[in-house]
Amino acid sequence: MKIIIKKELLLENLNKVSKALSTKNLVPALAGIKFDLNEKGLTLTASDNDITIKTFIPKTNDMTIDEEGSIIIQGRYILDIVRKIPDNQINLEVFDETKIIISTNNSEYNLNGINKRDYPNINLEENKNPIILDGKSFKTMINQTAFATSQDESRPQLTGINFKIVGDELECNATDSYRLARKLIKLNQNSEETFNIVVPSKNLQEFAKIIDDDSVELHIFNNKILLKNNNTYIQSRLINGSYPNTANLLPNESILKINVNINDLYNVIDRVSILTSDKEKNIVTLETEGNTLIMRSSSLEIGRVEEKMPITKNNEEEIRISFSAKYMMEALKVFDGEEATITFVGEVNPIIIQDNKDEKLIQLVLPIRTY
Repeated sequence: MKIIIKKELLLENLNKVSKALSTKNLVPALAGIKFDLNEKGLTLTASDNDITIKTFIPKTNDMTIDEEGSIIIQGRYILDIVRKIPDNQINLEVFDETKIIISTNNSEYNLNGINKRDYPNINLEENKNPIILDGKSFKTMINQTAFATSQDESRPQLTGINFKIVGDELECNATDSYRLARKLIKLNQNSEETFNIVVPSKNLQEFAKIIDDDSVELHIFNNKILLKNNNTYIQSRLINGSYPNTANLLPNESILKINVNINDLYNVIDRVSILTSDKEKNIVTLETEGNTLIMRSSSLEIGRVEEKMPITKNNEEEIRISFSAKYMMEALKVFDGEEATITFVGEVNPIIIQDNKDEKLIQLVLPIRTY
């Protein structure tokens, strides 16, 4: 294998695949990035068995291919070397199948690689009829839901994001049992099959970071999903087990709806929560008095705070309810619009928050009893 390649081009693609590098795997080859070079271009692959990322760099004027071949290079070293080399062009040449020289006009690195035959056989198969959506919508969907997934591995289903696909609609759900984030996306075509799968949240977040706004293909299988965006592929395992039925969490009736400025409400909650003593729950209390919203928090050790802001209501009912400031702020942060509608069903029932600009996005936060 022998190639001359522009530094920025190689570094950009190394950064993509490095998200899947294994640091604790028992297979030494999985700590490396596999380089496959042929006349069409360079393919980079990294995997930790849970997630695999592959990217293809087609041959351009930024690349000179002198000799085809393959090798596995330790991921942390090749990344550091390419990142820190000051030159614009990098030469990579393999000798004796496992020795690689990385050189520029002023520097030379000799590394011990791993034989390509030691790399596990990873099959990135595709469906004939994938689910297709645009990359911008996909990234937005993940960013608006992933934060609500659980970090508790004792309930693995809740560490993932639930995709339900029926006809031309994709429903995306994330919950840690204390809150729910739901986004609906209209697909450009009807799906021939119905899907109800759970994908590890961290894998989807990594994919959302490295793709562009062009179309994303979802190739769904019994135990894995392949996501494709131009020349970038990411394959993830699916989480076994049934995802909770979140539909029954959304009430069909309400006692009160209020309309608020999203940015103003976020800032009020942020200021009021300063005096909460429990940083995990950081409980604040919301109360309405006419067209005024009152936010309060208190701590025996620290003190108390109260702040007011104007609102509009759909009736004369009043509400007093407590919730986690952290959860509410994280829900509000993903909205793009200026105004939101908050729906109350009762003091012990879920709070529903909807962006007036995007009716397909719903956030739900459970109240906290303070008595």
